[in-house]
Amino acid sequence: MPTLREVKNRIRSVKNIAQITRALEAVSASRVRRAQARVLASRIYAEKAWEILINVQAASKNLPLHPLLTVREEINRVMVVVITSDRGLAGAYNTNILRVAQRFETRLGKPVDYVTVGRKGRDSLARLGANIVASFTDMLAEPKISDITPIAHIAMDAYLNGDVDEVLIAYTDFINMLAQRPAVLGWLPLTTHTVAEQVAAEFVKDVATVTEGAQNYEYEPSATAVVDEIVPRFTELQLYQALLEAQASEHAARMAAMKNATDNATQLTADLTLQYNKARQAEITAEILDIVGGANALQQAIDKTAADILAGNEMRELPQDA
Repeated sequence: MPTLREVKNRIRSVKNIAQITRALEAVSASRVRRAQARVLASRIYAEKAWEILINVQAASKNLPLHPLLTVREEINRVMVVVITSDRGLAGAYNTNILRVAQRFETRLGKPVDYVTVGRKGRDSLARLGANIVASFTDMLAEPKISDITPIAHIAMDAYLNGDVDEVLIAYTDFINMLAQRPAVLGWLPLTTHTVAEQVAAEFVKDVATVTEGAQNYEYEPSATAVVDEIVPRFTELQLYQALLEAQASEHAARMAAMKNATDNATQLTADLTLQYNKARQAEITAEILDIVGGANALQQAIDKTAADILAGNEMRELPQDA
């Protein structure tokens, strides 16, 4: 059984941990509000951009498709951009998305190249021996679309050069403050049909509803010039939106995890305090029993001594025989 000092030290340690988790919860609560605002502000625009790309693809039957819109007949190699966090203490946030990425690799049965965004994903995939072709860490808390341009260029160059035949984005989709869903977005080619739907459809993100029928577009100065300009930009936009969704999910997951940790620390402190009080009461009771036992023993010794003195006096008072 632990001593009183050990229990008291543990109470102090748990209280210190509770202060840290409470501070992290407050920080995540303030950040998740801003991240949620950014996600909601850009989500509609990103979905509409996706719809335009699909409609452009459908309306380009008489025009040569942009290379990023061209679907490969045979998929020999796949690239997956995995978005995780740089820091831990976010519950199962990183574990869930990494598990999805590993299941994809297992079910695909094809070589997979990884581009990691976030230190946790890079370290975990490196330990598993995955083929990591590029790694990006220390993303800004409020990223701009220019911050993800290098990531987009790596993926687009690999696809255009024929190094990979499809590019997917594995990230965590922000649903609300209490729910975040690991999802996979078919990124390149820019089409609603991806190999992901064939191997793990339960994780594939539902794309925005596309209006039926080909839309009539008027291009100025030319169709080729306009498509060559908007397709790379809208491609980067899809990755940017996925990063915003992942960051909002990270802050929400960390806030929930830190709240649970704070609640558990508070409950543990109460339990340890009760244990400390019980141990202290038992110690006090033992001390009282020792005092009472000592007093009883002393009283018995005094009584015996007094009896012996009285007996000696009585014997001296008896008359002596001549």
